[in-house]
Amino acid sequence: MLKGGGGVRVGAGAGFAEDRIEPAVDLVERGDLDFLVFECLAERTIALAQLERRRDPTGGFDPLLRERMTAVLAASINRGVRIVTSEGAANTRGAAALIADIARDAGVHVRIAAVLGDDVLALLDEPDAVSANAYLGSDGIVTALDRGANVVVTGRVADASLFAAPIIHAHGWSLDDLDRVADALTVGHLLECAGQVTGGYFADPGVKDVPDLADLGFPLAEVHADGTAILSKLPGTGGLLSVATCTEQLLYEVHDPSGYVTPDAIVDMSQVHFTEVGPSRIAVGGARGRPAPPDLKVSVGYLGGYLAEGEISYAGPGCLARGDLALDVVEKRIRDLGIDVGELRLERIGVDAVYRGPRRPPAAEPPEVRVRVAGRVARKADAERIGREVTGLWLNGPAGGGGARRWVTEQVIIRSTYLPRASVTPSVEWIVV
Repeated sequence: MLKGGGGVRVGAGAGFAEDRIEPAVDLVERGDLDFLVFECLAERTIALAQLERRRDPTGGFDPLLRERMTAVLAASINRGVRIVTSEGAANTRGAAALIADIARDAGVHVRIAAVLGDDVLALLDEPDAVSANAYLGSDGIVTALDRGANVVVTGRVADASLFAAPIIHAHGWSLDDLDRVADALTVGHLLECAGQVTGGYFADPGVKDVPDLADLGFPLAEVHADGTAILSKLPGTGGLLSVATCTEQLLYEVHDPSGYVTPDAIVDMSQVHFTEVGPSRIAVGGARGRPAPPDLKVSVGYLGGYLAEGEISYAGPGCLARGDLALDVVEKRIRDLGIDVGELRLERIGVDAVYRGPRRPPAAEPPEVRVRVAGRVARKADAERIGREVTGLWLNGPAGGGGARRWVTEQVIIRSTYLPRASVTPSVEWIVV
């Protein structure tokens, strides 16, 4: 039986891999939830997970999985809250096994479903690819929940679908009921970035003020059988949930509001309406659905060499000129050493690190500047050498340099392609504790 008097209550426990954990614990304890959803994947995140699994075949799932599940699993099971999470990343089976270990340690009984099928590398004729993950829809999660899963862990599932699945399951909607599926996906899209819709990415002091951002509350939605929903956050938490925050989130990463493409449906959000029905309580409705496209998006990963990064700071009178000289020195050293750099960034943080174009003087001399060198190279040894050229500025560069750092990271390049939907089949594996 649903806890919301006919409405299913779904909370957003995370909006990205390194999100805060405390708001999710609060939602479990005070949110009277039916479901808690952790959305923890992006193209970059799954690429990093694939790299980790290459280094350690037992890894490749979300690095915060243990901490997150330790914090919420027992309390969720004891309160009848079911968990859906994409923390499987590149190793969904491994994530399910870890969750089972946490359940055993906590002394709770749990049915864990691992939704597989997103790994489609074997289907691609791409000899240089190291990973390929299709964006699955809600169907595998719905199947797992229909069969009694307390916890569902997935790899690459479309963000909105991760939240839509519990709603579709709870109300028994058919995946062919496109308007109801569109309602569920719209709510999922509003929840998928967690604190972003409650003011986290919205805040702009003096323009869009958000109270108590340090104690930002994560959102939850109560979704009714007619597809309408009320978005809210817990009393006493910081942040702001308003028509404006919801409107910004609705348009986030949506190129065409009348045709938002997901694996479950194409959603027409052009008639979605928001109504404030109380403090940080927003009613939403009005989505419409059309059939999903015949193909699924696939993120394909390729080894992309190494990224070398180095930074050093200069302060006081003439700091900008000294920082510019430091960059000139490193650039010449890289050229004279014959290092083959595919892409090189020489930037002054706080002056032109975001600006793209020729180096130019700022309107006023800053009190300090931190310079950054970043180069993409094929060989790790070359990446290490670029970093050492930056730290070498300590004694071989302009006066007053300090705080030098360098590091090297292996890179995976992500490109997108499509596969026929019929060639990608989700499956469910079980662990019962």
